[in-house]
Amino acid sequence: MKKRNELTSIEMVDDFLQQNELVFLYVSRPECSVCHALLPKIRELLEPYPMVSLGHVDANLVEEVASRFLIFTVPTMIMFVEQKEYIRADRFVRFDRLEEQLQQIHRMYS
Repeated sequence: MKKRNELTSIEMVDDFLQQNELVFLYVSRPECSVCHALLPKIRELLEPYPMVSLGHVDANLVEEVASRFLIFTVPTMIMFVEQKEYIRADRFVRFDRLEEQLQQIHRMYS
């Protein structure tokens, strides 16, 4: 399963985005049951894409993440390509569409 990087401050999020060309940011809250159910599926989905770095942010711990990335609900997933937002999905994810978008990015960067 894909390794996730726990990002515990907004500075860590910024550094993570700067240090990795392709970033999948997963923002959740501990009390969110949908968040807990989706994270393993996201990790599995990202497994075939080793160039994508997975960052996990607890929105309760890093409150600034909501205003920085305009997050209104959790879970929110944002794919960054060279620090620019490329994909955004929240709450209820269409995995088939997300897979297509990841394949597109993979073709561009492999």
